[in-house]
Amino acid sequence: MLFILRWKFSEPIIKSAFSSSIYCSKPLVTLETNNLLNPPTATFLSSALQHYINSDNPSHGRKIHSHILKTGFKPNTNISIKLLILYIKCRCLAYARQVFDEIPQPTVSACNYMISGYVKKGKVFESLNLFRRLSFSNQKPNGFTFSMVLKVSTCESFLSVASSLGKQVHAQVVKSDVEVDGFLHTVLVDSYVKTGRVDYARRVYDMMLESNVVCSTSIISGYMNQGSVEDAEKIFKKLREKDVVVYNAMIEGYSKSVETAKRAIEVYIDMLRLDFEPTISTFASIIGACSILLAFEIGQQVQVQLMKTEFFSDIKMGSALIDMYAKCGGIEEARRVFDSMAERNVFSWTSMIDGYGKNGHPEEALILFSQMQRDERSQPNYVTFLSALSACGHAGLVEKGQDIFNSMERDYSMKPKMEHYACMVDLLGRAGSLNQAWEFLIRMPEKPNSDVWAALLSACRLHGEVDMANIAANQIFKLSNEGRPGAYVALSNTLAAAGKWDSVSEVRDLMKVRGVSKDTGFSWVGTDSGLEGFHVGQKISKLSMGRLHSWFGGTYLCTQMYLMNLMNPVKADYDPETGCLIWLNRIWYLFLLKLHTTPIDISLALVLAEELRRDAVEGEAFGMSTHLCNVALQLEKIAMTLHILAGSYTLDRGSIWMDF
Repeated sequence: MLFILRWKFSEPIIKSAFSSSIYCSKPLVTLETNNLLNPPTATFLSSALQHYINSDNPSHGRKIHSHILKTGFKPNTNISIKLLILYIKCRCLAYARQVFDEIPQPTVSACNYMISGYVKKGKVFESLNLFRRLSFSNQKPNGFTFSMVLKVSTCESFLSVASSLGKQVHAQVVKSDVEVDGFLHTVLVDSYVKTGRVDYARRVYDMMLESNVVCSTSIISGYMNQGSVEDAEKIFKKLREKDVVVYNAMIEGYSKSVETAKRAIEVYIDMLRLDFEPTISTFASIIGACSILLAFEIGQQVQVQLMKTEFFSDIKMGSALIDMYAKCGGIEEARRVFDSMAERNVFSWTSMIDGYGKNGHPEEALILFSQMQRDERSQPNYVTFLSALSACGHAGLVEKGQDIFNSMERDYSMKPKMEHYACMVDLLGRAGSLNQAWEFLIRMPEKPNSDVWAALLSACRLHGEVDMANIAANQIFKLSNEGRPGAYVALSNTLAAAGKWDSVSEVRDLMKVRGVSKDTGFSWVGTDSGLEGFHVGQKISKLSMGRLHSWFGGTYLCTQMYLMNLMNPVKADYDPETGCLIWLNRIWYLFLLKLHTTPIDISLALVLAEELRRDAVEGEAFGMSTHLCNVALQLEKIAMTLHILAGSYTLDRGSIWMDF
């Protein structure tokens, strides 16, 4: 029996419908088994398939394939390719592959569409197998084929061998007669950049007769990621035509380091002067630069600009602003942003909780953490728990911290990581429960890493537990022979506090033998030219002195010089708490200790001034009472004019729970 398509409308009417701008959501054909004299032609089927391919609902076009199968129509290569495209658009790769396999002699175009479909779905090995099959056939890959395979080399699931694949594909491109156009050049550069071979990417880039902004943006990002700022700047300056994307690449690259973050703001200003509209990526990067520079006022100006755009309501922008204000010490501003957010996610909650903890408000941090636990839309992640445990440590809430730690597995099925175990050891150690901290460490399901042992060592140093400090330090030395110089210093200070000077000398000699040296702690001071670092006892140049004098009105330096002249170095004593020679007089000791171990803001400076006034009574025996009161007055002036951001003396820069 002969099956023939019976069409609801005549062919010219359907063609007219396909060519019109009105889209019919329902299929225009029905299948019946009546004998008609005018079956659809290959041209008509091709036009019908193209209509559905271009439509918003290509799935309706699958009925045409059903008709073709039922009527026994033999589709030509053109119709088969369009059926292949149709199924790829419908995300039915299995059916697309069946159509592809039924093509007697697949063309390069058919292979390209199939490889492209696999790449978009992340099916790496299927796309490579098809590429290999094409390479050994009579058909040869073209530029589009190579570009698709190069995109495979940038897939995250394939990064282990991605670098070698990119080089192999590049070698085939060179050996073949394929014309390397701007698009293929760009994909080659992007492939090398994403696999970390920026040197190879630069060679390809230099071979281009005319570089385009897309390719230049890719290699600029590569240079920025590996810290080659000058090379990125040279390419940026050579670009004749720039767009907002290449500006974003420069701003993002600059915003990753405190040394270059100021330039991110400068490029951002240049971009605005050229009437480029900032994107959400622009605002994310520039807010990050403000966070690194602790540029509170500039951050406020950026927020005002952000409020004039559609991006202000975006959750990512809200979370970035919260993080920036919290790092700048503006915890009230951060809370205003948090409260104004129509919708919050885990990053918003975590940024606010972490900001409270780091700005000396552990109680508020824990209250907010409890509110987050009651919010069904957001659940805490690993970083959230880390911030909550850190807040418990600073507040001395041992039981609360233990309950939060146990709730990770009990309520959220989250296995604690080493950072959480280190926070718990630090929490117990700060509270003086060293034996409990030791038992907790011993019962850990996994072998403790150097962070956990460092937390225990910090607690031992705080409470003068020499034997346990020796054990913790030796474990750190085994796990990280040269990576934790602070561990040597902490052990040395603990031994010195116990009066074991022979052991102190042994630790110091061991440091010399192993070539271990600890970086000098320093304070970040804001000046007109950005942030500058100063360490204890540093001889300040005239240039730096002039910058500080212009910024602070000379109060800070005058006070420091006053203190140095005030102290009479009758003799020096060794204080194991600071690990350095200090003046016998308590005022100079307090000044160095407070200024260079914890961040100083207005409140801390006032507290220090009050301490000095109390010490004035003790100073009467040395005739120093008047001097101490004068210094306290100077510190009060500092509190009103300075914002000093002191460095943190830690066993490891990645550890947030140990203050040195």
